[in-house]
Amino acid sequence: MLKGHQTWIFENRPTILATAAIGGPMEAQGPLQDDFDLLHGDLWLGQDSYEKAETKMMEEAFEIAIKKAGLQKQDIQFLLSGDLLNQIISSSFSARTLAVPFLGLYGACSTSMESLALGALLVDSKAAGYVLCGTSSHNAAVEKQYRYPNEYGAQKPPTAQWTVTGAGAAVLGPGEGPRVTSATIGRVVDMGISDPFNMGGAMAPAAVDTITAHLRDMGISPGEYDLIATGDLGRVGHEIAADLFDKHGISIPEEIFTDCGLLVYSADQPVQSGGSGCGCSAVVTYGHIFNRMKKGELQKVLIVATGALLSPLSYQQKESIPCIAHAVSIEYDLQG
Repeated sequence: MLKGHQTWIFENRPTILATAAIGGPMEAQGPLQDDFDLLHGDLWLGQDSYEKAETKMMEEAFEIAIKKAGLQKQDIQFLLSGDLLNQIISSSFSARTLAVPFLGLYGACSTSMESLALGALLVDSKAAGYVLCGTSSHNAAVEKQYRYPNEYGAQKPPTAQWTVTGAGAAVLGPGEGPRVTSATIGRVVDMGISDPFNMGGAMAPAAVDTITAHLRDMGISPGEYDLIATGDLGRVGHEIAADLFDKHGISIPEEIFTDCGLLVYSADQPVQSGGSGCGCSAVVTYGHIFNRMKKGELQKVLIVATGALLSPLSYQQKESIPCIAHAVSIEYDLQG
């Protein structure tokens, strides 16, 4: 059901039956290491390219999520997935391995919640029984595509962020567990920023726009949620978002407003402004935040995955960076 201008209410409240979070070496050194299902000690994962390594991570996330849900791959009606590599090859090649009907998505780093929102819509409308949603990113693969190969040793400014090496997946269907209750689909927002080393600054206005739309459409205040987590604004973008909310007269308590790019790494790791990449919001949400929900620490959360819709081609043409954010609300009451 559509509520307001851009929010879906899921009347049947699709259940997230199981999730999986895969990480790499930097993530294994971070504060959320215990929230991953699988951590790899090197970036190659036994493959002969970083791109193949990312595909392997995604395949592992899908396999683990399906197994944890107590299902077989033939039980999955649709796979919804995307990533950052050209023509979303990590998702397409993982779909080749999984061999289930596939819908490829591209929302840059907003893809984790884009896939979850669309998957929930399919299940809620009974267009599918079980849907698998996921996304991934790989630091070495993404950096050489969008900026400079790590091997160059190029110096990065404080506004830069560290692309998460990780993959996250979730299985939606009937059953008990955290439930997807609503989703707000974001608009493309472009404030004229063109610096690929300042993704947080570019994406912050889109996050604020979507959260504001969600609160307006739902007729609620931020205090309705135990946690509001943006995807990967990092330290710089998070501060900009907080300032924008103040200017808009929207008060979000500091203790409930956070960012996955701030949570995934510790302050002493060399990640500049924090984490980013499709895998950032995916692994933090499907690992850390879900574990907190299952422990009863959180009952109602709003995850707002943010994406910078640039490409090497748009950068070469001196275009600015269009950005988008999609918000999904998830509820889990241990008392039933």
